[in-house]
Amino acid sequence: MTSNRTAYAGLFSAIAASLCCITPVLALISGTTGIASTFSWVEPYRPILIGLTVLILGFAWYQKLKPRTQDIDCDCEDDKPKFIQSKKFLFLVTIFAGIMLAFPYFSHMFYPNSNAEKQVVYVSESNVSEVNYSIQGMTCAGCEAHIENEVNKLEGILEVDANYETSKAFVKFDKSRVTANEIVGAIGKTGYKIIE
Repeated sequence: MTSNRTAYAGLFSAIAASLCCITPVLALISGTTGIASTFSWVEPYRPILIGLTVLILGFAWYQKLKPRTQDIDCDCEDDKPKFIQSKKFLFLVTIFAGIMLAFPYFSHMFYPNSNAEKQVVYVSESNVSEVNYSIQGMTCAGCEAHIENEVNKLEGILEVDANYETSKAFVKFDKSRVTANEIVGAIGKTGYKIIE
């Protein structure tokens, strides 16, 4: 019974560790992008939650695999454990927890390729402006895709390239159709902060 509780605790901490990237994808799928930044506050605690998940699941496996000692000899049949108490169930929980922990690294696949859908627009060169933003809190490709997707929703965006490794976002836009303040607002909706 103890290993079941620890398995559920490990699963819960794995899901909590990936909430910062799961929420924007769910918001995108449901069409309610306003809630996309709800769990961005979880991001700084992600390493702690990952460590907690590993420790809890490790303890659950230890409990499940340690040899059992029997004090009483009995001729009764060995009761088969229920599926929820089996090693198979713990294995499935461990695999699912691993997928949840890795979710930020493949979550970008759920975002539409906005650059592929853009139509060719002719803009006067005098109206083209470029801005580089330093962004705090991006830690994975999913973070990049979230920012790029939100900025690309604005009219007049010609190019967006966010990079979590450099914590930068490059935006090329038509200043007659969109302002730098609107771009800052779109980035702010994602829950990431622009560093001045």
